[in-house]
Amino acid sequence: METAERLIRSTQDLLWERGYVGTSPKAIQLAAEAGQGSMYHHFSGKAELARAAIERSGAELRAAAEEQFSSGGTATDRITRYLERDREVLRGCRIGRLTSDPDVIADPALRAPIDETFRWLRTRLAEIIAEGKKKGEYPAALDATKTAATIAAVLQGGYVLARAADSEEPFEQAVEGLITLLAGVSA
Repeated sequence: METAERLIRSTQDLLWERGYVGTSPKAIQLAAEAGQGSMYHHFSGKAELARAAIERSGAELRAAAEEQFSSGGTATDRITRYLERDREVLRGCRIGRLTSDPDVIADPALRAPIDETFRWLRTRLAEIIAEGKKKGEYPAALDATKTAATIAAVLQGGYVLARAADSEEPFEQAVEGLITLLAGVSA
């Protein structure tokens, strides 16, 4: 694996585990088995490398979600597959966890790929819900945009509840409750 790729991968993992402040250039270099010169050859500094890592995490989240979203079935089937996919629940969402990092949120360049990822997710969910409405699966009065935001919020909140309890159970309950609600709304 190329040095720049190792640096990005290592930064993704460290951001997920430690957050931005807890991810030092030295820790990145150690994890990537790269020297200081190599890091600064590829990236101007920690912020540029962190942005590349956040962008990569966002792209990976979108690709994983799109696998379920673009598979066949009803809108509820597709959303359910997305909600039920394997996740490292107690580690939290790789993107969502960064929103509680004050240094990330204070930096527009670091915050932008997070916002972009969540906007994509809400938009994609709204498209699927709108497709379900057109096919008569959901009632015409169901607001696709608000429902998509609710799905994203329940998922992110489920991660928070699970981490607080040190148990996957609250996450699973939130997902199962949301799936039940979606199925109940189906016409």
